[in-house]
Amino acid sequence: MNGGAISGTPKVYGWCPGALRPMMSGDGLVVRIRAPLGKLSVNQARGVARLSQDFGNGLLDISARANLQMRGLRADRYEALIEGLRGLGLLDPDAQAEARRNVLLAPFWAEGDDTHAIATDLSAALTAATDLSLPGKFGFAVDCGEAPVLQDTAADIRIERAGGTLILRAGGAETGTPVTRESAVAEALALARWFLKQGGAPEGRGRMHRLIARRGPPAAHAAPMARARFTAKPGAVPAGTLAALEFGQMPAATLARLADHGPVRLTPWRMLLVEGAASLPPLPGLILDAADPRLQVVACTGAPGCLQALSSTRGLARQLAPHVPAGTKLHISGCAKGCACPGTAPLTLTATGQEEFSLIRRGTAADQPVKTRLSAAALRAAPELLKEGN
Repeated sequence: MNGGAISGTPKVYGWCPGALRPMMSGDGLVVRIRAPLGKLSVNQARGVARLSQDFGNGLLDISARANLQMRGLRADRYEALIEGLRGLGLLDPDAQAEARRNVLLAPFWAEGDDTHAIATDLSAALTAATDLSLPGKFGFAVDCGEAPVLQDTAADIRIERAGGTLILRAGGAETGTPVTRESAVAEALALARWFLKQGGAPEGRGRMHRLIARRGPPAAHAAPMARARFTAKPGAVPAGTLAALEFGQMPAATLARLADHGPVRLTPWRMLLVEGAASLPPLPGLILDAADPRLQVVACTGAPGCLQALSSTRGLARQLAPHVPAGTKLHISGCAKGCACPGTAPLTLTATGQEEFSLIRRGTAADQPVKTRLSAAALRAAPELLKEGN
């Protein structure tokens, strides 16, 4: 059935939850932890798991910016949770500093290398930059290995390597400017201030790529970027072992068990990297097989966990995963915001009502559908509806 545009207008907050600025959702408060350098020590991982079980619903999400998210928290237990996080060393000085310190680093760093050193200095500089008022979702990526691994991850300001040289690049730009390990942080903050001076933050929700589309990068940004494709897969890597989370979520008990094998790094691929682990045991919520069909499906929290969602999502995702054509990706979104996959996907199912979806091909959750009013029951019974031509 062909149809019109996605119906309904979900609420756009323009900011992401933090630990010091939680957000109410359908299953309680959502508290997002920005772990320093994207890493939890063994003690911190066990502590976060315990706090999630004691004060939340025992479920943990990993976000597309490698932050760990607690769900199902009661408002009357929030202060006790915050004291617990403070004791683990996982709190910023205040909510403003927490929002500014939106730094994602490539998870394969080694202590003392360019990625580690620059991300450490940038995090400290952003915490101290009380005069810098950036939009709520404005973020930095530090990706200084031999080849970039974060180019498919959203960021407003990037520090990456191109042909052996570090370059600073505005999100959405094809060129940047050379920097050194010593100058990178100051240049990144100067680019953030340039963004604000150019009027890139209307109503507090501006993003760099939109500004670049309007006026291009600064004139000095003439160095070409290096295109790099990277696909993360579960399994052994030089730094340890990567484990994917089913639709980005796991029970808190799984995190505690992973900590038995070493410190845990958070990644933007909805995977965890357990440092030094040669292998990992099968645990609830983990995907350890690179051929698992669930890796081809992205699904948001859905109803009732999200107040914006018009339908549940993850049960349908599990059932459809084996039927997704090889080499493609299916995005199942509870509303037109498409939080789990803001960009385009080969296949998207956007909820338009309870257990009812529209199908979009090669678009976002808000784009024009090719089919509407597809019931979840019909999709389960006839998954071939997802295939081109049906």
